[in-house]
Amino acid sequence: MNAPPRSSPRRHPPARGADMKLLGIYLNDHLAGATAGTQRAGHLARVARGSALGRALGPVATDIAQDRTALVGIMRDLGVPVHRYKVSAGWVAEKLARLKGNGRLVRRSPLSTVLELEALRLGVEGKTAGWQTLRQLTGTDERLDPALLDRLLERARRQQDTVEEWRIRQAEAALRTTAD
Repeated sequence: MNAPPRSSPRRHPPARGADMKLLGIYLNDHLAGATAGTQRAGHLARVARGSALGRALGPVATDIAQDRTALVGIMRDLGVPVHRYKVSAGWVAEKLARLKGNGRLVRRSPLSTVLELEALRLGVEGKTAGWQTLRQLTGTDERLDPALLDRLLERARRQQDTVEEWRIRQAEAALRTTAD
């Protein structure tokens, strides 16, 4: 007679204690940020190529790109679809951020590097918070790998240290007054 509605088979069981709709929004927002961060780190490493800053940021940029890939893998493992419009928004936002005034019309200002390092630092801090949130969920969702998240957290902390060291150096150099 009236058979109960058939539910479609799920590839992944729902997480206990996690609202998958909200988790999906959260992870897609982090993916948008990771997209912007990957672009920002790569750009900064390219403009600083051949300098000590470039040598320090090259590995950081590579790590940040790998972290973005890891996030996509975690989303796949959780059955969270990637929202392309958010990825695109992150990419566009990073490109628009480069249009800010820097006090110079033709060449790059030292202040640009300082501000880009500050933006990168904020991005890495946000990513660290995201990894910490996911790490907390490992107790209630077996699809999350605590060892992977521990490695991602450690790498993010190393990135924070490197970016902060160079942010301080660049700020001192850019904002130092010169004797006339």
